[in-house]
Amino acid sequence: MSNLTPKILENLREKKGWTKTEVARRLGMKTVSTYANWEYGIRTPDKDMLAKISKLYGITTDYLITGIDKDFSPPSTDDELDSLKEINAMIKEFGIEQLGFFDVEKWKNLSAEDLDEIRRHFEWVAQKAKERNEEGK
Repeated sequence: MSNLTPKILENLREKKGWTKTEVARRLGMKTVSTYANWEYGIRTPDKDMLAKISKLYGITTDYLITGIDKDFSPPSTDDELDSLKEINAMIKEFGIEQLGFFDVEKWKNLSAEDLDEIRRHFEWVAQKAKERNEEGK
C-alpha cells in the first residue's frame, strides 16, 4: 500500500469536517482505533475496506492508493483553482503512468502560473522524447 494513503485519508476526512470516530461509524466499524491506525500509517485497509472508503468519499481506489486518478479528481470549491485536477489532466494528456514523487500536499497549492510552467515543461519533455524516438528510427 502506498505511503500516501494515510495522508489522503486524513485530507479527505478533514475536507468533510469529520472526526475519525465519524468516519469509522460511517464505514460500519466497531472501533475507531483500526481507522486511526490507517491514518497513522500503522496498518492498511484491505481491498474491501478501500472500496467502502472510496464509495464514502466518492473517489476511486486508485486515488486512495496513489493520489492520482486518471479519470477523477477530488472535489474542490468552485472559487479556488483545483491544481490537483489540472495536474491529473496533464498526467493523462501526456501519458505519464507513474509519479513516485507525487505528494498531494506539495502539489495542491500551485498557482495558475505554476501550472502553466508545468504544462510547458511537460510539452517540452514530450517533444524531446518524440524527437529522440524519431532520431533512433
